[in-house]
Amino acid sequence: MWLLALSLLAADSSRVFTLPLSPTESLHVESTGEGEPVVLLPGLFGSAFGFRRLVPLLVEAGYRAVVVEPLGIGLSARPANADYSLLAQSDRVAAALDSLGLKHAVLIGHSMGGAMAFRVAYRHPDLVRGFISLEGGPTEQATTPAFRRAMRFVPWIKVFGGIRLIRRKIRSSLIFSSGDPGWVTDSVVQGYTAGAARDLNATLKSFLAMARSKEHEPLRPHLGEVRCPVRLVLGTAPQHDGSVGSDEVDLLARTLPNFAVDSADGAGHFIQEEQPERVMVALDELEHTLREAGGRGSAPGSR
Repeated sequence: MWLLALSLLAADSSRVFTLPLSPTESLHVESTGEGEPVVLLPGLFGSAFGFRRLVPLLVEAGYRAVVVEPLGIGLSARPANADYSLLAQSDRVAAALDSLGLKHAVLIGHSMGGAMAFRVAYRHPDLVRGFISLEGGPTEQATTPAFRRAMRFVPWIKVFGGIRLIRRKIRSSLIFSSGDPGWVTDSVVQGYTAGAARDLNATLKSFLAMARSKEHEPLRPHLGEVRCPVRLVLGTAPQHDGSVGSDEVDLLARTLPNFAVDSADGAGHFIQEEQPERVMVALDELEHTLREAGGRGSAPGSR
């Protein structure tokens, strides 16, 4: 399967395709550009669309930007009975990278995507040479208590508006998660909910499965096994939804061998939307750390 995936990527520098992992599980992948791979992992309500401002900057800098949408997210499959734990999701991401021949990639994970990146890094160290977590901490569950409480009302969602109700909730969430919510337009909300709208029944069933998911292995005892450099980028907007707690930052600082915290002044939870240039700065700093440590590869601009 990996030979087929490589041939697809080689045929065109910009590809959008479905990568099957099993008879019921497949991931939506978008690959743009050439060069050292940077793999982008969206969070729970994200998708490849959410990286539309960052991907052109990566390509312009000489990277190959590869967005992998985890199961149940974006346009990936939404099987009702799948294991949606963070551990299972991270292993699927690793399987996708292996199938695509993406060894020693830099990962950029947003929110829950960052929690997956931590797990990929310690369970599959050959796949990751460094990663950036955008507002994503060492989360031990795939969903928040608020999300699990909301899932009690799933039977009423279709009665009280269906996808229109979901779009209203997503809009409110994006606004409350932002430092400057000016980027939250009707077209952006449409983009963020495109996957959910394609099959609302499957979306609701997968959300219920996520809410019920149980982790098979805690992350915290394994953080010391993450040997690659890690940079956590946090927005400084006050009291925005989704921020990483100070206790989690302290834990990462104590346990990760190579860790740094950056800030995006004035930004909220969706740093890649409000300040994509700040993500590129974090990437440059990560590449500098890798070069100093003698890590594999070099920043495209330094060749």
